[in-house]
Amino acid sequence: MNILKTNHLSILFLCVSMMLSCSSKSSEEKSNERFTNELTSTSAEQKIILFFGNSLSAGYGIDEEESFPGLVASEIDSLKLPYKVINGGLSGETTASGLSRLDWFLEDEPYIFVLELGGNDGLRGISLSESKKNLKSIIQLVRSKYPETHIILAGMQIPPNMGREYTEEFRQMYPQIAQDEKVTLIPFLLEGVAGNPDLNLPDGIHPTAEGHKIIFQNIWPYIEERI
Repeated sequence: MNILKTNHLSILFLCVSMMLSCSSKSSEEKSNERFTNELTSTSAEQKIILFFGNSLSAGYGIDEEESFPGLVASEIDSLKLPYKVINGGLSGETTASGLSRLDWFLEDEPYIFVLELGGNDGLRGISLSESKKNLKSIIQLVRSKYPETHIILAGMQIPPNMGREYTEEFRQMYPQIAQDEKVTLIPFLLEGVAGNPDLNLPDGIHPTAEGHKIIFQNIWPYIEERI
């Protein structure tokens, strides 16, 4: 399913302000506190799978356990595998703000680092050269500190409201970064979910619990082959 061909793209664009308003100092503090608590509870035998993203990773509008990182954690637990899933998602996060808070999440080595950022950049019309630079900087910072970490980049797409050229450049940004930085690419994280009103909350942007189940199916093979 291609998000650029759906009839619901205008809804996505009209509701951008709702997505962008989700970030606040208090939510960032809560995210950092949650990360600290999760890290403290990680045993020496467990390897860390870190999801670093925006409201999609954070599971905006649903219970955290129903988000795709939460579903990955449930699958890990059901298989009794020695991994700890940490959700570093923060609503409203951009590539720039993600880069600025990354150090907080790199106190311990992640075995797998899932980077899910850039959607808010595209919806805001931020210069894609800046977004690309930030995403590469995040990848390079993780790699410089932890060369053995497996890095997975979640590809995104945006509606065409910003113009065909910008939309296409945004779509191509993720494969280009993955190729340049030699990281694993999920071509489109929201495949099968974006633009479907039955799988998104009334804002037309954030997936429902059912939508997150499909995202889990999109992402799990990339996790599974590395654990």
